[in-house]
Amino acid sequence: MPASQPEEILLIEDNSCDAEMTVWALEKNQLSRGLHRVKDGAEALSFLFPQGGPGSAGGLKAVLLDIKLPLVDGIEVLKRMKSDPELKLVPVIILTSSSEPKDREVCYSLGVNSYVVKPLEFEEFVSTVGLLARYWLKVNCSRG
Repeated sequence: MPASQPEEILLIEDNSCDAEMTVWALEKNQLSRGLHRVKDGAEALSFLFPQGGPGSAGGLKAVLLDIKLPLVDGIEVLKRMKSDPELKLVPVIILTSSSEPKDREVCYSLGVNSYVVKPLEFEEFVSTVGLLARYWLKVNCSRG
């Protein structure tokens, strides 16, 4: 990817500790350029659907989404993204503490690209976030 096109990652995470760890993991893996964080599902929808209109991917290359969010949950954000012609092509990676099979099934039925339960060990978390972001940014680099 040319240097003039930054990788845009949207992090949707309400827990400040988890958000800080995710940002740190992206920085450690040199993937934090173009990172934007929102703290709840309503803020995510406002970012993704400006002025309540159609979705706008802009330079968005990947979304890291928690499903347990205040105001509007992550499953609703995923549903809205995957039903929008512009946003449905953006890879969405669920990064959550929920290991509930029902949550996983719902997310995959809605078209999520990956569902990952947050690793408890810090180094494994850093490695996992870096691997996921790098993979999806590379896969999605040809999106124009």
